[in-house]
Amino acid sequence: MRERALGMTFADEEVVRLYALRPGYPAETIEALTHLIVEPRTVLDAGCGRGELARALVAAARRVDAVDPSVAMMDAGRRLLHGDDTRLRWILARAEDAPLDPPYGLIVCGSSLHWMDLDIVLPRFRDALAPGARLAIVDADSRRPGGALGEELLGLIRRYSPLRTTGEWLREIVASGRFLVEGEAHSAGLAIDQPPEEYLAELGSTSTLSRVTLGDRFEGFRADFRALFAGQALVRREVVGHVIWGRPA
Repeated sequence: MRERALGMTFADEEVVRLYALRPGYPAETIEALTHLIVEPRTVLDAGCGRGELARALVAAARRVDAVDPSVAMMDAGRRLLHGDDTRLRWILARAEDAPLDPPYGLIVCGSSLHWMDLDIVLPRFRDALAPGARLAIVDADSRRPGGALGEELLGLIRRYSPLRTTGEWLREIVASGRFLVEGEAHSAGLAIDQPPEEYLAELGSTSTLSRVTLGDRFEGFRADFRALFAGQALVRREVVGHVIWGRPA
């Protein structure tokens, strides 16, 4: 699956550096996840990246196992807030074969499940969950600007980006019966005003619009983006956190 191949982008040093420009998860999203943690209050953050979720949840857990195959992402996470907490265990490995220590009172995947081999990880997560525990799929949806400008940006992104949306693959695993949805929560929209160049740099931290992925098409994307936002001092967007939880079948 191309999605899993694109996941290797997050080993790139430039992508990791630009990742700092991404808006974080809204506080409401972290609160929703905290309420999902059950005994023994251990958490697995699978595909943790810099540990945005793992570091935010460590205060509510007895232990958090943060799993990711990117050395660069993990090194960055260790230097960030709560990255050195003694309750946080960084595990450099793929979720498919990482050395886990179940049972877990919550398993979270923050915009990461689509990078994994679902035929392997969904049964593995199911078996690693404590009684009554859930798998939570988390996303921070950075909405495009509104109106005609947002529609033009969507068209530009679609011309360059081959990745399917989270909604597409999530609908597939739900329809197949491999994930039984039990609940979901959305945060209120958080408005962000951002200079176009900063927004462009942030897009360079994504798997499909990064320099390492686009190759010789990267400069073309940057030129098209700059032409679209010429004359704009700021770009206004909204970030909405989304959590959907349930059990792998």
